Amino acid sequence: MTQDFEAIIKERRSANKFIENIAISESELEEIFSLVKFAPSAFNLQHAHYVTVTDGDLKEQLYEAANKQYKVKTASGVIAVLGSTEAHLKARELNEGLVHLGVLSQQEADMMAEDTIRFYEERGETFKRDEAIRNASLSAMQFMLAAKAKGWDTCPMIGFDPDKVRAILNIPDKYIPVMLITIGKQDASSLRPRGYRKPVREFVTHQRF
Repeated sequence: MTQDFEAIIKERRSANKFIENIAISESELEEIFSLVKFAPSAFNLQHAHYVTVTDGDLKEQLYEAANKQYKVKTASGVIAVLGSTEAHLKARELNEGLVHLGVLSQQEADMMAEDTIRFYEERGETFKRDEAIRNASLSAMQFMLAAKAKGWDTCPMIGFDPDKVRAILNIPDKYIPVMLITIGKQDASSLRPRGYRKPVREFVTHQRF
């Protein structure tokens, strides 16, 4: 681990208050997402989908849907993190690049896709939902670390009405609203010390319980 990465890990904080009226551009968000795309996902299905909201009127609606949490109102943007329950249906499409590179034959790619689709379909709707949330959460963590590396602060949020968020952003049924992430420049004027973190021995068990 390089010192720079260690510093990013330690300095990332959940920002509950942002400096108002700081804009984040689409190009700055694109830079962050250009790193987010390398997040791991099961079978490389890339379940995560993001909706970026910087429009004032939409932000105000999300503020209402998020129980009027002040950080939503002051943030530069609000990011809706979604997970697709139909990501496995894109398996063939996602394998095409490996066919073009000569890594896989068309037959191998088709077999991999069929196996992946079967794997999800056999396990049912609950598994698809769990996978959507699990993989989108992995991607969301990468988003927050990439944002910090680019000089932005974030806060993941579960305190919102998913049905209202779905309606506001016109989210298709195949996507699960996993979390909201506020992004901006943290107002550190009332920053508290970091909360207690368990020592490693309290949350790691080696080999077995």
